Amino acid sequence: MPSVRIWYLTIAPPPGTPPNWVFGPVWTTLYCMIGVAAWLVWRRPSHRGALRLWGWHLLVNALWAPAFFGLHSIALGMAVIVALLVAIGVTMRAFARFSSTAVALMVPYLAWTCYATYLNAGFFWLNVVR
Repeated sequence: MPSVRIWYLTIAPPPGTPPNWVFGPVWTTLYCMIGVAAWLVWRRPSHRGALRLWGWHLLVNALWAPAFFGLHSIALGMAVIVALLVAIGVTMRAFARFSSTAVALMVPYLAWTCYATYLNAGFFWLNVVR
């Protein structure tokens, strides 16, 4: 995305912002983990509702980058990432009926998204509020 190379470099980052190269390996690992979590749930009977929530949460996840980077809207990115936190929590709760391992595989994803929420809030504070 050109926005990552241009616009993102012009906004003030909050303390604790990692270098850009960190995001690729972290997200690759997290997507593998949440994929395995979904597979563990898929193997169980009556899994459709939980996997439907999983799919919806992935949709919300996919909306963040276009909101933040594509529209250059830190505020909309903040709204999407808060909705994502809720969606992850609801998905984890649904997965808990089927597999504690699936829930455990989602914990690092939830933790990273909490960190990403901090970063988004920091960008909002430093670049929108100030």
